[in-house]
Amino acid sequence: MRLTERLAIGLKGARQMTDGLLASFKTPEQWTHQVHGKANHALWFVGHIGLVDNFFLSGVAPGKVRIVPGYDEKFGMGSKPTSNPGDYPAVDEVLAYMRERREALLAVLKGMSDEDLDTRMPEGTPDFIPTYGAAFQLAPVHEAFHLGQVSIAARALGVPPRI
Repeated sequence: MRLTERLAIGLKGARQMTDGLLASFKTPEQWTHQVHGKANHALWFVGHIGLVDNFFLSGVAPGKVRIVPGYDEKFGMGSKPTSNPGDYPAVDEVLAYMRERREALLAVLKGMSDEDLDTRMPEGTPDFIPTYGAAFQLAPVHEAFHLGQVSIAARALGVPPRI
């Protein structure tokens, strides 16, 4: 099996876990439930993961980047989530963005050779993402990290554990 295929398995597997847990959230209030005032919530997670996939695309395929005005402020690194559903776009819109960005990332990966994965990321990319391959490897790890936060919010809302 090619390395690109193994990386795709990781990207798809992380998303499968994400989609399973996100199915637990039904109301706008559940989507923005914070276990404390500084916690990330499920809707923030969805927007954030979409933005991070978009960031990875900016390094490996800049022509595939899609900017949505206001998303950086609401979902970017350092943003401050609120529990007010009115502070956010519709859940379906943010979910569609997250899913579309992952599909774009997977499509770029599918078109790469294993050798392409050794290509250096552009100047200015954080040192912990040195190559294209590292970006594709980090995406599911980053998603799983934040999914743990969503899991805590789900448990606080009475959702039984999934794993």
